[in-house]
Amino acid sequence: MSPKHLIIFIVAGLTILLDQVTKLIILKYLSAYQTITVIPGFFNITRVHNPGGAFGFLAGQTHQIRITLFILVSLLAAGFILYLYVKTPRKHPFLLAGLSLIFGGAVGNLIDRFRYGAVVDFLDFDLYLMHWPAFNLADSAISIGMAVLLFFIIVKKVPV
Repeated sequence: MSPKHLIIFIVAGLTILLDQVTKLIILKYLSAYQTITVIPGFFNITRVHNPGGAFGFLAGQTHQIRITLFILVSLLAAGFILYLYVKTPRKHPFLLAGLSLIFGGAVGNLIDRFRYGAVVDFLDFDLYLMHWPAFNLADSAISIGMAVLLFFIIVKKVPV
C-alpha cells in the first residue's frame, strides 16, 4: 500500500471506527433526549437522533424523502472527496489527511442513515445563553477536514 493510500486508510478508518464506537456507547447507555451534564452551563452529552441534515435541515420532510436525499448527497459528496483525494499530490499530506477526515465523517453519518434512518448526535454545547445544535465525532471530522481544505485553497493556493 502506498503512503498516500495509507493516509486515507488510517485517518478515515479511525474516524469511522471512533465515530461508530462512540455512537454505540451513547445508544447503549442513554435513552433518547437523556442528558448527562459534563460541565454545567457549557457541555452536556445528550442523545439526539437527527433525521435532517446539518442544524436539522429538512427534518420536517417525509422519512423517505430525507433518507433518499441524504443518502444520495452523502454518496455524491464521498465520491467527490475521493476524486479530490486521488487528484491531490502526495506532497500535501495534511491536505490528504483533511480530505480523509471529510470522507470518514461522511461515511460515519451515512452508516447511521442506513442503520437508523437518522444520525445519532450527542455532543451538546451551550455558550452563555446560546445553544449549539448537538453533533457527533463524524460532524467534527467533517468540520476539521473542511477547515484544512479551505486553508489549502485560500491560504496555500493549492488548486483542487
